[in-house]
Amino acid sequence: MLILMDGKHTERDLEAVLEKVRSLGFKPHVIPGATGVAVGITGNRGPIDRGLFDGMKGVADAIAVTRPYKLAGKDFKSGHTTVTVGGVTLGGDAFVAIAGPCAVESEEQTVRIAKKVRAAGAHWLRGGAYKPRTSPYAFQGLGKEGLRILSVARRETGLPVVTEILDQRSLEDVAEVADVLQVGARNMQNFALLKELGQLRKPVMLKRGLSATLEEWLQSAEYILAEGNPNLFLCERGVRTFSDHARNTLDLNVVPAIQEISHLPIIVDPSHATGQRRRVAPMARAAAAAGAHGIMIEVHDEPQKALCDGAQALHPDDFAQLMGELAKLCPAVGRKLAAQPPPPKKAKK
Repeated sequence: MLILMDGKHTERDLEAVLEKVRSLGFKPHVIPGATGVAVGITGNRGPIDRGLFDGMKGVADAIAVTRPYKLAGKDFKSGHTTVTVGGVTLGGDAFVAIAGPCAVESEEQTVRIAKKVRAAGAHWLRGGAYKPRTSPYAFQGLGKEGLRILSVARRETGLPVVTEILDQRSLEDVAEVADVLQVGARNMQNFALLKELGQLRKPVMLKRGLSATLEEWLQSAEYILAEGNPNLFLCERGVRTFSDHARNTLDLNVVPAIQEISHLPIIVDPSHATGQRRRVAPMARAAAAAGAHGIMIEVHDEPQKALCDGAQALHPDDFAQLMGELAKLCPAVGRKLAAQPPPPKKAKK
């Protein structure tokens, strides 16, 4: 339910409404707007009798909200969410590029590639320290050592780190290093993990599940938002269909569909969607044309030796070319490449 306050309400009137909501066992959310103030209600498992608020001083109206994703939808929020990391804001009119190796393999490899993607124009560094893999025999990541390496790469390049959280046991270690916590497709409906991420308040990137609908995806986002963490953005990475010509089917329809009903920023991962290097750049350009707020690209300078997903990794030179193309394309859809974060500070001698 959404309680609309009238233009003459006082702070005491608003507090009385908030206390009424709490007394019913629900959670109130104050929503300031351009023309007034509203109070959103979450925590109810069924419809709320609007008569409970009739006659309360300062209340203009009570409106039922039927969507299950109340905080992720536009009913409770005016405008659009932005997430700022390292001085770079995702969600406005700027276009953000996240790039780096699929997996952290060594300190030398990660720092080397991080420097190359920085030189090519990347804004944030991606790299997996923990790797949930389909096969138990595939490379699972370096774990804590991988996190240490990512912190070195951030210090060397000034690029904020985006890395995946595998489970609740590793959450504390990952959160200590990561600037953005990535929820992978397989964890999209790990609701206990989503609740803990909501309590951390750190920026979270929520990837779409392997076969998740738009509504299921937004309800997963709701778990994080309901715990009080507004620093959230979405990532479309392709879904599983009957098609066999690509690793997954990249659903670019979901970009405008999300923007119609949600205030959350959305980026696209064409690397995991296509699974093939030659198709990554075309689908990255298509993502920008569709109105996405950014992309996440796997980059490796020796993809034939990569321990994870080398077939879909762009060479740094190809990534640099893609960034040049995006600089020309973005203005056509009302976006511009974001300014990069400041370079690392040189140690004093």
